Amino acid sequence: MTDSTKLKLYIETYGCQMNVSDSEIVVSILENKGYEVTEDINNADTILVNTCSIRENAEQRVWGRLDVFKQIKKKKPETIVGVIGCMAERLKEKLLEEEKIVDLVVGPDAYRDLPNLLETIESGHKAINVLLSKEETYADISPVRLDKNRISAFVSIMRGCNNMCSYCIVPYVRGGERSRDPQSIVREVEDLFAKGYKEVTLLGQNVDSYIWNKGNETVKFNQLLEMVAKVNPQLRVRFSTSHPKDMSDDVLYTMAMYNNICNHIHLPAQSGSTRVLEKMNRKYTREWYEGRINAIKKILPDCAISTDIMTGFPGETDDDHKDTLSLMEWVNYDIAYMFKYSERPKTYASRHLKDDVPNSVKSARLTEIIDLQNKLSEKSKKDDLGKTFEVLVEGVSKKSKDHLFGRNSQNKVVVFPKHNYKVGDYVFVEIVDCTSATLIGDIAV
Repeated sequence: MTDSTKLKLYIETYGCQMNVSDSEIVVSILENKGYEVTEDINNADTILVNTCSIRENAEQRVWGRLDVFKQIKKKKPETIVGVIGCMAERLKEKLLEEEKIVDLVVGPDAYRDLPNLLETIESGHKAINVLLSKEETYADISPVRLDKNRISAFVSIMRGCNNMCSYCIVPYVRGGERSRDPQSIVREVEDLFAKGYKEVTLLGQNVDSYIWNKGNETVKFNQLLEMVAKVNPQLRVRFSTSHPKDMSDDVLYTMAMYNNICNHIHLPAQSGSTRVLEKMNRKYTREWYEGRINAIKKILPDCAISTDIMTGFPGETDDDHKDTLSLMEWVNYDIAYMFKYSERPKTYASRHLKDDVPNSVKSARLTEIIDLQNKLSEKSKKDDLGKTFEVLVEGVSKKSKDHLFGRNSQNKVVVFPKHNYKVGDYVFVEIVDCTSATLIGDIAV
């Protein structure tokens, strides 16, 4: 099959880093079957949208895109439109029934079946596979990297989740937890480094619970982290997401041993109230969370800490909200992802807890949380003034072609003069100024 006759695949990705990783797996599978990726949606033979169901607004964005695809299909009726990922798993046949434009519905564990499903559609039938798997990790598939800079890559180390937080739909749409063979992970990372990548992020819904058992061999997350760090000292290693109930001191000590493991931990708190955490089924208390923060600050004094904060969970009181604000101030987060609770179908909370916090109250509390985090983020940036960081160059600044930008080990964006540096270089930069979101520096002498 020549390039001119290859089928064209257009893919859009919404949601978390795991979805980005999944899209790269999908492209790999379909490229092996004669497809090639196009960035021109009007030139596509097949349009796939990789979806997220974590929050309602994520799904609303997809419904909006389907309206756009409908117009494309009116002009080119033979175009195949598919919904894949978490929203496909949640809604299943409903997508085929309600949206006449959707030909294909595929859940996160069924991507290997895509070539067969597409053949079914070409024969005049709609196709669906939303079977969840207890084994699928796609360990043998080499993802096709879709990033533009070819410097940073996501590497999935596990799939699914066993935590069953009462508000969360992930276990229902991604299935139970299973870890990937560590040797396949190391091989993928070695291949990325050989191709010029300078940074990998190890991905899992809960990386701290990674465990691989085979015969007498057991590999836990801290051991996997060390294996990846040893690939090459010039390769930066990040990971996401950690769970407070599972993060061990062994992981922190491993991070302290290797300079190329970045000093940044994303540790979602969700709430500062033990009462609310219990209703969320988070399986830790505020005091336990504070203990994990103390351990991070003791073992990794220069570590940046980011978090997720949810406001307006069922039954949340003003005192619970104040507990969240006080936790934020106590931790002094560098970054936070903040949002209002939205009820997700099938979760424990949707079935057993009344969504009783008025939206106006949720909005007011969220505003307070955002205002506080803006102050904390600004303080975090100002605390870096005068410090020198090693920065991995990621691209040219949007505001000035004479400046580059990159991130330091703490995952903070740094802008500095271009000189003769290029994407992929490591540069030592002294911080001389900052905005609320960015560090500004000069080349360190």
